[in-house]
Amino acid sequence: MMNKTYLPAQDSLNREWYVVDATDQRLGRLATEIAMILRGKNKPEYTPHMDTGGFVVVVNAEKVTVTGKKHSQKLYRRHSGRPGGMKTETFAQLQDRIPERIVEHAVKGMLPKNSLGRQLFTKLKVYAGADHPHEAQKPQELKINTIPGES
Repeated sequence: MMNKTYLPAQDSLNREWYVVDATDQRLGRLATEIAMILRGKNKPEYTPHMDTGGFVVVVNAEKVTVTGKKHSQKLYRRHSGRPGGMKTETFAQLQDRIPERIVEHAVKGMLPKNSLGRQLFTKLKVYAGADHPHEAQKPQELKINTIPGES
């Protein structure tokens, strides 16, 4: 007799909503915590090839920080698809223009590069300010762990 592998039923999963305040958070540490929740790795029923995670709402994305000289040296590139269509921007320029894109870019890089990753990315909601339209879902406040001694 063979043992059957347990698979969580997609309809029985309760999708929690979490709200994260990005004020004075380090970009990479924030993004790893968010990616873990989107994948569902914080749950006992985590399955690598299934979407078992919850929704994450990030507020105050404009106040996320980076260490060292990344503020002026970290580059974000995009290409229009036309010859000579490469555009580059520094972290500071992108933070002034579209602060949500910084957090989205960091989290997207930590998700699987396949259809599952694209599906998980739709459950990330990022807002520059403190307001968000997801109060009806009653999101739980999520505290991101910081290293002791860091300010």
